Amino acid sequence: MSETLREEVKTPQKSIRSSRLVFGVAAVISALATLLCINQIFHLKLAGFMPIGNAYYYYILAFYLSLAFLIFPGGRSGYKKVLWYDWLLFLLCIASSIYLGLNAYNILTKGWEYSAPFLPTLAGGLLWLLALEGIRRTGGTFLFYVCLGFSFYPLFAGYMPGFLWGNSLLFLETVRYHSMGVESIIGIPTRVVGDLLVGFIIFGVALVVTGGGQFFMDFAMSLMGHTRGGAAKVSVISSAFMASLSGSVISNVVTTGTITIPAMKKTGYSSTWAGAVEACASTGGSIMPPVMGAAGFLIASFLNVPYSAVMLAAFFPAFLYYFTLLLQVDLHAVAHDMGGLSRDELPRFGQTLKKGWFFLGTIILLVITLFYMRTEAWAPFLVMIFLFACSMFRKETRLNFKKFVSFLVESGRLLAQITGILAGIGLIIGALSGTGVANSFSRELVTYAGGNTALLLIFGALTSFVLGIGMTVTACYVFLAIVLVPALVGVGLNEMGAHLFVLYWGCLSYITPPVALGAITAAAISGADPMRTALLSMRLGSAKYIVPFLFVLNPAMILSGPPLEVTTAVISSLVGCVLLAGSLEGHLYFFGKLSLAYRAVLFCTAFLFLVPDLPTDLLGTASLIVIYLASKYGPFRLDKTPRPA
Repeated sequence: MSETLREEVKTPQKSIRSSRLVFGVAAVISALATLLCINQIFHLKLAGFMPIGNAYYYYILAFYLSLAFLIFPGGRSGYKKVLWYDWLLFLLCIASSIYLGLNAYNILTKGWEYSAPFLPTLAGGLLWLLALEGIRRTGGTFLFYVCLGFSFYPLFAGYMPGFLWGNSLLFLETVRYHSMGVESIIGIPTRVVGDLLVGFIIFGVALVVTGGGQFFMDFAMSLMGHTRGGAAKVSVISSAFMASLSGSVISNVVTTGTITIPAMKKTGYSSTWAGAVEACASTGGSIMPPVMGAAGFLIASFLNVPYSAVMLAAFFPAFLYYFTLLLQVDLHAVAHDMGGLSRDELPRFGQTLKKGWFFLGTIILLVITLFYMRTEAWAPFLVMIFLFACSMFRKETRLNFKKFVSFLVESGRLLAQITGILAGIGLIIGALSGTGVANSFSRELVTYAGGNTALLLIFGALTSFVLGIGMTVTACYVFLAIVLVPALVGVGLNEMGAHLFVLYWGCLSYITPPVALGAITAAAISGADPMRTALLSMRLGSAKYIVPFLFVLNPAMILSGPPLEVTTAVISSLVGCVLLAGSLEGHLYFFGKLSLAYRAVLFCTAFLFLVPDLPTDLLGTASLIVIYLASKYGPFRLDKTPRPA
């Protein structure tokens, strides 16, 4: 559990711009929104209320988008208190969204998306402006300008050159299309919030508020803390758990980093190493099942597949990333003769498991439920019943009134932020879809690449990275899913692999200079130089640069294909990751300390195994045998032989 969130739970009024009134309003709004979602997802028809699809999404905006104006400041003067215009925007958002929700049937049956009376058009115009202001507050200035530009694009699409040409709309037509069409503000992103994401976000908050975050930290400590380099391994494992649930890189760095970074420094890791390990571990959250933030659910929605299919495809590449990171951590500990933490200062494994077994059980139950339930949206709510019931047996985990209110507010805050971002991103999707530019852009990309898959992948990787610098992972992914993924699929690449490819590269900016927000945040905690930390993060996170190219070219890496082919790909890529980690760290199990020449040869050999193909596997095996014999019996012998921990 993050130190920040702990402070918010202890002093809840501080988490919502130092206003008890806003804290109370946020709790009420969040409670009503949760009831709305439960009513819709489970088809309960509470008090006879069961809105049609479009109306439900407008009500989602009425609750969560409106809350963004109270929680997130509009400027520097509003950081400490909620100003009058925040309340005005809050009320306008509720009024316009509810009005459109009440008229959802007329929108569908009377074609208001194309021609509507004055009042709904006015409400639609307000919603458009509110969506833009919402993304400015929740997503940042850069993303605001991107959405602003795209939202007005239909007005000028007919005057644009080449593949940027599209169908133009008049101003009022654009207003109606954005606010009442099914592809813009209430398009795929907002629908994902209401249909799937809301339950998983609430589940993640419930897990943290009841003490699950602290349990996973203690669990990792008791399991790995005593081994060599144990503190760094704890950072990797605990961050993998927590970042997967939150999907937020920065919050997770602050969360686990305040505990793991000092522990790493205590056991001998430098400030730079401690910060880089935490940054890399936290950056993997958006690619690690079971939750993966918002992007995983958007992939499922774009592909129209169960979320469990996305989880299955994403698991092994994410495992390779964390596996390589753990190997580098361990080999660095070998090279510098580092020990682990003293067992006396570590929690006992048996006691930790006894106190918090149900947290681990909750994650396992969630995964099982996702794979075996027909309605995935039900899973987090049903699992929460188990979580809350088990938590009531211990005072430390029991959900009292104060914790429950904090749970509501934190759920509302996260969903307000996500809804603010996704509603704004909907404007991009709406503009590209409504003008027809999305399809023409993809065709032009394929034509420009001349059908060359490698060139298209390199172009896609660079585009994903550049956009990831200024956008959130979710925003970057959605944009590229519209304009780039169809081009990748058009040259014959696996569709699931293409979506995961842009997701991986979109979040690499968190550890890559010049921005490297994750690494810089970790460096601030560790007291290290930010750029040195970022550069080391690139080395430690090297698998994240390499693995996407592998699975997008060979679906066996995402566990898709004949069993023998998948098994071969899994084994060879695991061997490749071991060699990759050894070549990068200058040490390798059963070899010892590596000279520069051996590191270079092993680096190349690693790629022979990472490319899952029988000829390259055989060549890699032969190369490894030759290198081993030369290192033991040839003229270039190596000394010292570190063994696996």
